[in-house]
Amino acid sequence: MIKTVSTAPYQDQKPGTSGLRKKVPVFQQENYAENFIQAIFDSLEGYEGKILVIGGDGRYYNREVIQKALKMAAASGFGKVMVGKGGILSTPAASHIIRKYGAFGGIVLSASHNPGGPTEDFGIKYNIGNGGPAPEKITDAIYARTKVIEIYKIVEAADVDLDTVGSFDLAGMTVEVIDPVADYAELMESLFDFPAIRSLIGSGFRVVIDSMSAVTGPYAVEILEKRLGAAPGSVRNEIPLPDFGHHHPDPNLVHAKELYDDVMSVDGPDFGAASDGDGDRNMVVGKGMFVTPSDSLAVIAANATCAPGYKDGIAGIARSMPTSAAADRVAEKLGIGMYETPTGWKYFGNLLDAGKVTVCGEESFGTGSSHVREKDGLWAVLFWLNIVAARKQSVKDIVTAHWAEYGRNYYSRHDYEEVETEAANGLMTALRDKLADLPGKSFGNLKVIAADDFAYNDPVDGSVSKNQGIRVLFEGGSRVVFRLSGTGTSGATLRLYVERYEPDAGRHGIETQEALADLIAVADEIAGIKTRTGRDAPTVIT
Repeated sequence: MIKTVSTAPYQDQKPGTSGLRKKVPVFQQENYAENFIQAIFDSLEGYEGKILVIGGDGRYYNREVIQKALKMAAASGFGKVMVGKGGILSTPAASHIIRKYGAFGGIVLSASHNPGGPTEDFGIKYNIGNGGPAPEKITDAIYARTKVIEIYKIVEAADVDLDTVGSFDLAGMTVEVIDPVADYAELMESLFDFPAIRSLIGSGFRVVIDSMSAVTGPYAVEILEKRLGAAPGSVRNEIPLPDFGHHHPDPNLVHAKELYDDVMSVDGPDFGAASDGDGDRNMVVGKGMFVTPSDSLAVIAANATCAPGYKDGIAGIARSMPTSAAADRVAEKLGIGMYETPTGWKYFGNLLDAGKVTVCGEESFGTGSSHVREKDGLWAVLFWLNIVAARKQSVKDIVTAHWAEYGRNYYSRHDYEEVETEAANGLMTALRDKLADLPGKSFGNLKVIAADDFAYNDPVDGSVSKNQGIRVLFEGGSRVVFRLSGTGTSGATLRLYVERYEPDAGRHGIETQEALADLIAVADEIAGIKTRTGRDAPTVIT
């Protein structure tokens, strides 16, 4: 029943920050997906007879690859695979399933916030037994294996019925098709004060969530409408579609503008949220206030004890290096640890497992905690609703009160997407060459006090990650950061992060881009962005 198939290696299967992402036609090449899946199994030890979790965000080609992965898992000796009904499993839900049922690991099929469809993006990543993304030592091993692979193993069997909950036999391996929502919803109910949120909504507080025709629709309907009493239709675009209904499922002010405009309108909802393709990112909007991801992390940390699951306080906070330092001020006041890591949720895993931190965040609309080992969009939304219910204040009032207490970190990210790869690499190389000469230089009123290429020394396992982004720091707490993103599938995405700290509450009402204008100009002067990329403006500003 086990078939050994001869294959030839592909040389372009290096995983990025969250697995292997390519266009669907690339994955549809002969043995392309099979090679990568076999390389995953070949890079692991001791999984015989163990549980594997498989699920995805429902994007185009999801079902086909799940069938391949199931048959290859059976051929490789796994004892059981748990797979979401319809092939659906949000990334945070997959992490929870791995942890709750003691699975050996999991395969998550997603390209996160990237578009879906026949010519759009697809992705495969491996999560380890703690529920988090595989660390670099495993992804490096997988990549090394893909370059020399000669065979893969697969059982010859009929496809598994993914649309019926129950247990099935696949060549001696058990396939359990599970309700993808139930365990996750139960976890959320254990962490947050559902009666208080239900009372808030029952008082007339209107909440809407845009699931962007992606994976969180079923989760949001179950939790927000069925368990918390929001009116039917409060969850918009709730049905996951292979092409996300032509949405770009990235919850930001560009791709979720309709939701933003609705909440900001006079008769609009009091609270709005959006989530991304695989459910691990979030956007939170209150009447008159868009909450930046950096501020969201800081406010959640400062108000963590409002939620029952965090009533005893938090152990520490971690943020990715490009994320603003707003949370640092909260950690300082609480007297807890603060950790700055490279971009990529996998870097938080060791800190969470060691009990050094409880909440984590990235500026790219990702926030999460020790309840799973992935960022979690709905978790963040529910945390905000819990804080609003506990404090009995609007989102705007909560954020402005936070700024008054801690100061405001004006913050923005400028993305230059699909830049010609050679030009993007040339820009970064030229920046690295001038780092030593920048400290002490002044650009108008801005004086550089430090400049470096960020390196991270993991305090748990001692590993070192270099070249994680170029930082230029100025007197007074302002900075600009340059890095190339690892989440795209074509060209290179240059990301510029701009931050200015303003302690004076009387200056907290300035429009963000205006407040950052001098830093944006200096960033272009230092890096030559317009000259080197040929772009007069960013593709996206968030």
